[in-house]
Amino acid sequence: MITKRTEDRLRIYWLIMVGIFSILAVRLAMLQLVQASDYRMLSEKNRVRIIPVRAPRGEIIDRQGIVLAKNKQVFSVSISQMPGQQDQTAVINTLAGILGPYYPEITPEYIQSLMEQSRSRRYEPVVVKRNIDMNIVTQLEELREELPGVSIDVEPIRVYPGLEEGGGALAGHILGFVREISAKELEERNQQASEEGGFYQLGDLIGKDGLEKQYEDQLRGRDGARQVEVDAYNRPVRELKTVPAVAGNSLVLTLDARLQQVLEKSMDETLASLQRSGKPKARAGAAVVIDVQTGAILAMASRPALNPNDFVGSMSQAQVDFYYRSQPAAAINRAIAGVYPPGSTFKPVTALAALESKSINPEAVLVNCPGYYWLPPYIKCWGVHGAVNLIKAMAVSCNTYFQEAARLAGIDWIVNIARQFGLGNKTGIDLPGEAKGLLPSPEWKREVNARLIDSRYQRKLQELEQHYSTLIGQAADEKTRQELMKKKEQERRSIEAQYKIEYEFNTAWQGFDTFNTSIGQGHNSYTPLQLAVYTAALANGGKVYKPYLVDRIVAPDGSVVQRFEPVLVNQLAVSPENLETVRRAMRAVAEPGGTAWSLFYDFPPNVTVAAKTGTAQTGRRGDDPSRDFHGLFIAFAPYEQPRIAVACVIEYGGHGSSSAGYVARAVFQQYFGLTSAPSAGVSKPAGEAAEERTENEGVFPDLEPQPAIPEEEIPLPSELPRESSGEGTGGQG
Repeated sequence: MITKRTEDRLRIYWLIMVGIFSILAVRLAMLQLVQASDYRMLSEKNRVRIIPVRAPRGEIIDRQGIVLAKNKQVFSVSISQMPGQQDQTAVINTLAGILGPYYPEITPEYIQSLMEQSRSRRYEPVVVKRNIDMNIVTQLEELREELPGVSIDVEPIRVYPGLEEGGGALAGHILGFVREISAKELEERNQQASEEGGFYQLGDLIGKDGLEKQYEDQLRGRDGARQVEVDAYNRPVRELKTVPAVAGNSLVLTLDARLQQVLEKSMDETLASLQRSGKPKARAGAAVVIDVQTGAILAMASRPALNPNDFVGSMSQAQVDFYYRSQPAAAINRAIAGVYPPGSTFKPVTALAALESKSINPEAVLVNCPGYYWLPPYIKCWGVHGAVNLIKAMAVSCNTYFQEAARLAGIDWIVNIARQFGLGNKTGIDLPGEAKGLLPSPEWKREVNARLIDSRYQRKLQELEQHYSTLIGQAADEKTRQELMKKKEQERRSIEAQYKIEYEFNTAWQGFDTFNTSIGQGHNSYTPLQLAVYTAALANGGKVYKPYLVDRIVAPDGSVVQRFEPVLVNQLAVSPENLETVRRAMRAVAEPGGTAWSLFYDFPPNVTVAAKTGTAQTGRRGDDPSRDFHGLFIAFAPYEQPRIAVACVIEYGGHGSSSAGYVARAVFQQYFGLTSAPSAGVSKPAGEAAEERTENEGVFPDLEPQPAIPEEEIPLPSELPRESSGEGTGGQG
């Protein structure tokens, strides 16, 4: 007989059992119906690995089919997180022990940091090192049992072969380089990415500079993937599925690799020659060669050189210092990012402005050059040229002539012509990092100086207010307080009067501003690329073309994705006759008596050169204005039917004719197939050595602004002493 107490106990046990089974049923339903997909995915990830198949980047090829950037297949070693693997530290230590002797930067801490960065993708392999040696591959395979999660894959990396075995890459600053994407770039790129272009992942390589960066979307292919079943030690068991990678598009450039090689070699030889001859600071420069009829860039070089191969993999501290911390830093593409005073290479602008304003007669004698200009700041000329007209003034680079021509024409005409050439504005070339430069003008001076003077004036008023606020607050009596307030007001009025004088003088365009601008000094600063575009426009009849480097984009199957045509940016609104007069004057520069005659005297009659030399004060803090000059040179050829133009700057090179001019000579020799004479150090024709004397050394001390003299009070040259006591700057030939 079951008692009441026993029934109650059985009922409790029954309820407990029902509760337990209910909980089990609910939990089972949750596992099967709600969380089934999550656990299935986790299970699959423990068993299946998705291994990326890196897409090869498109090649970069010169106009003749010479490959400047390509890919090669290399071994890379990766490591994956091992769920449930308690001894992964031992794996990391073993891997670092194998790689460390070959690559000192790879330590256990380094590998651990890589894995920490990829915590959000814990089942994907993390690349530890690309392009490993075959000896390392062998060691890793031998220790496979001790390295669960470590895999060795084959993938493409970027190489830049150049033209000669072991000779280094060509056009490094143009090509740029690739490196692993940063976290910031990853976020930015994936926000812009499309399904068609694919998304980026940590460890992907991305263009960081040059064409590699500019055309990243075209050069980058679409990665594929291999679905591989692995065992507990992450060793492949079988391949389940493969999605092939799609190679990127290739770039066919306007660049001529042979001409590029000559340009770079000539710059290196010229810099080395200058250093041997007593110019130790001549260690940098840039040059651009352009097709005058299209704007296509045929060659472009910047020194110190950049070798993109140095950026493949880990960089040594010495390499980092060389590219980013040294002076001059090698990472800068000075052809598009370096800005320089143009010196006398600006004089064709001044000449064209004077002709267009009808201020001068090109055939008439404008000045009788006494060796200096007769208006403050009495800028000296590098020689006493006597009576000169436009042709002779350009040929001998007479500062006096061009200052007088500028005074007659006025700054507005000069600025107008310079702007039409695009000077002081970005050219729009298909490279990142282009600088704008500066074309000084009355509007620019007023805006910049007004801002500076206002800021200084406000600061002085604040200091005055703070000073007297303290004194007045500490005044012992009312009389002292009133005296302090009166004194404060007097000082305020003095500051205000000084402000008005300074504002009126420094925001107004002065005569010396025009004189300095006319000869390419003062605040003039342009990139070598801008000078090349300007020279090309002088050569081709006034057509300003947008410079470009890529002729066409080609798909992996050889079809043309996009072709780039010349883009006319501007047609100079000038008289063809005046433009031809300036061209004729530039031709005289390379004729007997001209400052560039010694460079081209032995050229054949069918290769006639028109040029302009330049020697410009650097304007850099700490430089000696009487000794430190940049050498500049612009030229085009043939004069009768121009095909190419060259612009070159050699930092601290001295005279343009004895530094940058040699680079232009080498370019013309290569382009026109001339092999008769060397580049740097070419022997001068008899009687022409005078052109290479110390043209400008010691004649251009720093500018001390002086009040302009009213035109009616301007003294005649005959009334001035032969050696002026005034100070000034200048650009020379």
